[in-house]
Amino acid sequence: MLGLLGFYDELDDCSGRPNGSIRDAVRPVGEPDEKDLVAYLDAGHVLLDVMEGGDDVITGEAHRHSLGCSSLLTDGTWLWRQDFPHYVETHHVALPDAFIAHVRSLNHRMPAIDVAQFAPHYDETMPLVGWASAVPFRSTATTLVPVPRPVTSKAQFDAATSGRDRNRPHGSWGRPRKPRRT
Repeated sequence: MLGLLGFYDELDDCSGRPNGSIRDAVRPVGEPDEKDLVAYLDAGHVLLDVMEGGDDVITGEAHRHSLGCSSLLTDGTWLWRQDFPHYVETHHVALPDAFIAHVRSLNHRMPAIDVAQFAPHYDETMPLVGWASAVPFRSTATTLVPVPRPVTSKAQFDAATSGRDRNRPHGSWGRPRKPRRT
């Protein structure tokens, strides 16, 4: 079975998720190599790409992983939601010691995944996170090789968001539109 990261009660409609409450995991400071850990999480292999949006469950604000937040990523040993790096870098949520040791042993580099070894772990884990319909694992590749993909940094997202807020036209965005003439 894959190790699970970031499957908190607040991120789903049902309680009793594998990682409990996110509020219990928040810490004042993160690991010394938190930036590298976040980069590692951002570089994960995308298993399921989900088209949905979600805000930070602690602050209620949009964040850099709001779009596609519950998409699933892996390194072949661990499984996490796409928005998990946001909670690590912003709220310094606790990471399992086994995960930290695993990532450090890889020098913070995403490994390739041997599909034949990975598939049984995937099939066992997906029903636990609500994705029984995604079983069995299907891939024509024998090895999943890490592919660099563009990921917006927190600084880039924050700069773009504040710029967008400054450029709003005068008037209320919440005001309903006038009805169209028929």
